[in-house]
Amino acid sequence: MKKLEITYRYILEAYFQEKQTSFTQSELARKFSFSLSTINNAIKPLVTIGAVEIKQRSFVLLDAKKLLYYWATRRKFNQEIIYQTRADKPIAELEKLVPSTAIFTAFSAYRLKFSDAPADYSEMYFYIPGQDLNEVKKRFPEAKGPANVFVLISDAQLIEENLKEKGNLAPSSQIFVDLWNIKEWYAQEFFKKLEQRLFND
Repeated sequence: MKKLEITYRYILEAYFQEKQTSFTQSELARKFSFSLSTINNAIKPLVTIGAVEIKQRSFVLLDAKKLLYYWATRRKFNQEIIYQTRADKPIAELEKLVPSTAIFTAFSAYRLKFSDAPADYSEMYFYIPGQDLNEVKKRFPEAKGPANVFVLISDAQLIEENLKEKGNLAPSSQIFVDLWNIKEWYAQEFFKKLEQRLFND
């Protein structure tokens, strides 16, 4: 996960969970051990599109939806998939086979988070700490056929956010941007419903 994406996720989740809109660049730099220039480079384009306003000692989130969509369009989701394979079992059974350290995103995360699925789906996406990748490969060995199991590596902040969720689920903003970048037509059904939930449209 790129540093700017970790920054965007933190800002969005602070807004969705706590309605926080005011932040300082130094605060974010300290939290993630990023340089101030890294945070500044992440914030600059948000000012240009009107999602953020710079104040004298802080910046203010003006439009969370703009930030969410900006992140979604910048996300290189497919490039972060480090392992994929085919498993010929119903998706609900596959979801029960993931290691306990897995953090679901996309379709599975939405269904588990809201006890609802806007459409049927046949792929499973989840994040995993790098040291657990071999365990994933044992449970989902390489197989021929169209892949339906997709694995990404968790970053430290995602693991921290997951502790708040208490259900092996990625934060809502992460679920949205991941769904946005999935090509299957039904991904659109999921992220539209999630957008409604996030912004009460």
